[in-house]
Amino acid sequence: MRKSIPKSIWSVPVLLLAVAGCGATGGNPPAASGATTAPRHHGLAVSTTSLGKVLVENGRTLYVLSADSTNHSTCSSSCLTFWPPVPGGKPAHPAGVTGMVGTTGVKTGGTTLTVDGRPLYTFVKDSKPGDVKGEGLKEFGGTWHAVSPAGRPIGSGSTGSSGGGYSQGGGGGY
Repeated sequence: MRKSIPKSIWSVPVLLLAVAGCGATGGNPPAASGATTAPRHHGLAVSTTSLGKVLVENGRTLYVLSADSTNHSTCSSSCLTFWPPVPGGKPAHPAGVTGMVGTTGVKTGGTTLTVDGRPLYTFVKDSKPGDVKGEGLKEFGGTWHAVSPAGRPIGSGSTGSSGGGYSQGGGGGY
C-alpha cells in the first residue's frame, strides 16, 4: 500500500516561493518595504534652488525634520506617506557635499540616507527639480527644512509656513 504525501507538505515550497517573490517593486522604495536586492547607489548631488544650494537625490530636494535626532527618525505611518525617506543603501559622497553621508534605520524596518546623522526625506508635493514646497512646513511634530550640502537645515531661522499641509488633527491632507 502506497502512502500519500499530506497536502500540507506541498504548501511549504509554495510558501517559500511566495516569500522569496516579496520585496521592493517598482512602486515601493526599498525603505518602505524593508527589502532590498542589491546595494543602491544614490543620485545624491547639490543643486541650486530658490533657497540657494541644497542637497537633492535624483533631482528632488531633500529635507530634514526638526523632531528627528541623530540617526533617529520620528517619521512613521502617515508622515512617511507625505515625506518618503530616501532609501538607504551604499551611499556615495559626491562632489560639493561636505556633510558626512551615511544611513540609519526607519520605523518601517528599512534604512534611510543621512547627512551628518540627519535622516533625509523627499516631499510628495515637490513635483519637479528645483521645487522646495516643503520648506518651513510645520507638521508631524516638527518643522521641515531643505538641507544644505553641509548637512544643515536651510531656513531654520525663518518662521516658515504652516499652511497647505497635513493637519495632525486628522482633517485635510495633501
